[in-house]
Amino acid sequence: MESEYLKKCFGNCLTQALVEVAKVRPSDPIEYLAHWLYHYRKTARAREENRQEKIQLKEEYDSSCRERAMTEMLRREEWQMQQKCEKCRKELISETVSSKKTVFMQEDTKPLEKEALKQESLQGAPGVIPGEPQQAPPSESAGQADWNPPTPQN
Repeated sequence: MESEYLKKCFGNCLTQALVEVAKVRPSDPIEYLAHWLYHYRKTARAREENRQEKIQLKEEYDSSCRERAMTEMLRREEWQMQQKCEKCRKELISETVSSKKTVFMQEDTKPLEKEALKQESLQGAPGVIPGEPQQAPPSESAGQADWNPPTPQN
C-alpha cells in the first residue's frame, strides 16, 4: 500500500534520485537528496510550462494556418467575382455601344440621305453650300449687274 502511494507521488523521480545519491556518494546524502528533489521539481515545472506553451503555440499556428487558408480562399473568390464583373461590364459596354451605333445609324441616316439629295439637286449651282444661307453677289443683289445709269448727253 505504501509502495503504491510512493509510486503515485514520486513515480520514477525517487528512483532516479536514489540512483544519483548512490553514484555521487555525498557526505550528507539526505541534504543532497532534498536538493536533488527540489531541483527536479523546478525542472519538471519548467518542462510542463514549456510543453503547455508548445501546445498553445501549435494551436495558434494551426488557427493562423486555417485563417490564412480562409483569407486566400476569400481572395480567390473576390478575384473571380471581379473577373466576372469585368466580363459582364465589357459585354454590357459592347452591347451598349453596338446598340447606340445601330440607333445612331438608324436615326442619323435619314438626315444624311436628305442632305445628299439636296446636294445632288444643287449640283448645277456652283459655290452653293448646303445648309448655308444663299446670297446673291453684291452687284447682282442690287439688280445693277449690267445697268449703268444714263448720263445726260449734250
